Amino acid sequence: MKNVLVVAPHPDDETLGCGGTLLKHKEANDRIHWLIVTGMTDQTVFSPDRIKSRQNEIKKVADRYGFSEVISLDLPTTKLDTIPMSDIVSLIGDSFQRIRPEIVYLPYRGDVHTDHKVVFDATVACTKWFRYPYVKKVLVYETLSETDFGLTPYTGSFRPNVFINIEKYLDRKIEIMKIFATEMGQFPFPRSEEAIRALAHVRGAASGCKAAEAFMLLREVQ
Repeated sequence: MKNVLVVAPHPDDETLGCGGTLLKHKEANDRIHWLIVTGMTDQTVFSPDRIKSRQNEIKKVADRYGFSEVISLDLPTTKLDTIPMSDIVSLIGDSFQRIRPEIVYLPYRGDVHTDHKVVFDATVACTKWFRYPYVKKVLVYETLSETDFGLTPYTGSFRPNVFINIEKYLDRKIEIMKIFATEMGQFPFPRSEEAIRALAHVRGAASGCKAAEAFMLLREVQ
């Protein structure tokens, strides 16, 4: 039994990036945890009804995955780059010390969304072996509409070197994603059922299975 943590800049990133893999971990009796970095609060532009709706979505999604714990830091969405990095590292580090994850999933630094860049940097700072010795594997996931739009020419593209077969879990991943109703759209919108399936099939074709999720392995200690 392993302790697994997915770090999501926003609710839905965990599902787009590694939803099938999380379901696979759960079936293997691993303990899975969800750290949501940003949130809709009364200090943001979101209405009380939208905030309540999002809270309900998070609860439903958490129930569907069977997370052992959900931690919401509720930092302001789209504004993480205005917060001192040391503050974000401290908050994520506190969550690490509480959960003590062996496997960590985090977003790709080359994503177009600045929140993803900040979360990557802050999370990587929390994987130093001499402060967090329990972290044995660190994997980066891709996020439709963020990773594929990261077009900055001086950064490397997402180059996966780990593929996880999710053929058995793809339909459940999509059903969970549909809980975030306002985040989904009609194809060719990137966060659509067709696009999610297409990416899974492309990653599967690259790795010899019908559907897969792809990751970049940053570090593994055996």
